[in-house]
Amino acid sequence: MRPLNRPYRRSLVVLLSLQLGLFATAANAASSKSPEEGLPLDELQRFTAVVEQIRKYYVKPIDDKELFENAIRGMLTGLDPHSSYLDPSEFSDLRANTSGKFGGLGIEVTMEEGFVRVISPIDDTPAQRAGLKAGDLIVKLDDAPVKGMTLKKAVEMMRGDRGTNILLTVIRKGTGQPIKVKVTRDVIHVKSVRSKLLDKSYGYIRISQFQTHSPEDLVEAVNKLRKDSNDNLKGIILDLRNNPGGILESSVKISDAFLDKPKLKYEGLIVYTEGRLPGSEIKEFAHDGDILNGAPIVTLVNGGSASASEIVAGALQDQKRALIVGTQTFGKGSVQTVLPLKDNFGLKLTTALYFTPSGRSIQAKGITPDIEIPDIKIPEAKTDEDESWVNIRESDLDGHLEKAATKGTDTNKAEEPSASEQSTLAQEKALIQQDYQLNEALNLLKGLALISPDKVLKTTTAKQDKKAKLIMQPETE
Repeated sequence: MRPLNRPYRRSLVVLLSLQLGLFATAANAASSKSPEEGLPLDELQRFTAVVEQIRKYYVKPIDDKELFENAIRGMLTGLDPHSSYLDPSEFSDLRANTSGKFGGLGIEVTMEEGFVRVISPIDDTPAQRAGLKAGDLIVKLDDAPVKGMTLKKAVEMMRGDRGTNILLTVIRKGTGQPIKVKVTRDVIHVKSVRSKLLDKSYGYIRISQFQTHSPEDLVEAVNKLRKDSNDNLKGIILDLRNNPGGILESSVKISDAFLDKPKLKYEGLIVYTEGRLPGSEIKEFAHDGDILNGAPIVTLVNGGSASASEIVAGALQDQKRALIVGTQTFGKGSVQTVLPLKDNFGLKLTTALYFTPSGRSIQAKGITPDIEIPDIKIPEAKTDEDESWVNIRESDLDGHLEKAATKGTDTNKAEEPSASEQSTLAQEKALIQQDYQLNEALNLLKGLALISPDKVLKTTTAKQDKKAKLIMQPETE
């Protein structure tokens, strides 16, 4: 075995001296504390022994900084999938993510059993356009196996110059063989809130991520839908599918927008958290007013709805303010706090668990929809002749009775739908084929509107305006 050179031995002596000093300090501290609070000296000595062996015998020299940073990353990775060590560039990326502009493929990911799991693709990004889905397991990046990589390394490989390609090998539930997906990198600009009118009087609001300005964007979307419906907005569909979460405060404000405190249970609670970090035990409450004036809400969720999405769905469900439909959500019920360290480093550490107003924990369980609507594809009829086999009516049956004669009418002339009715039928047909879950949510919303015909958003009241201003008010530091 090759002997250690003198400078190396001197540095090792210094390192061991520091560690022995640490042990002496720890021992003194432990002697003044209870056994539960004392530092685990045996484990510290074992850690020191591992460091010593790595420095002595690893196949190539390793920088002390790299060695200890890897140790820190490993320590945090072992806690849970969401705690991590942030170097200055990662901390900058985290800020960019919440502001709505960042580079990459446009997917929210986590590490699971050594592979990269897609929590959800973000709307209108390369990942979504390439066909990646929530729950996909990425096993190879180009020719490099993911197994054994850190999440940081995998994310770095997925990033790159705009216009360059990466080939992902994906395992997807329900498919027998791995799938190859080519994704072209781009700069990601995320517009978190989008809206449109369905069937003249029903609003559709899609929130793809909870960002700093999402509450203001929501209020603007509701106002636009009200105007587009000629002050006859009968309800909205709130689409949180494949929404990986985002800023906690934004999700609280968006929940509050639809919750009128005097009408709520649990003292108007939206969400509460429990943890050991000072200040981590938080309770968030709703305020007076409802920007929809009580108009019905159907909220769509799926397995890609996580974290802040589950806060909104859980609050609206517990407070009986919305009907939750779709499939079981992801189940991320933990809160991460970014703790600053020296030289622009930081820790993203899980510091609390959050609970719905009724006390349900979402962690590793998720939100169960009130009505389960699977994500299925309705095949499109190839020809009118194919569709005629499905749409059989009484008049098509052999020997049917003729319609009773009405004075002044031609009994043999079929009633043709108006141009407006034909347009509506065409839209409904297209919707059920494009998005079955959304089509069913719209049918449910129409049913809720029939039950409560008086709950229609027309001109706004002073109470609604006050709530809207509160939601749009920026956070104070």
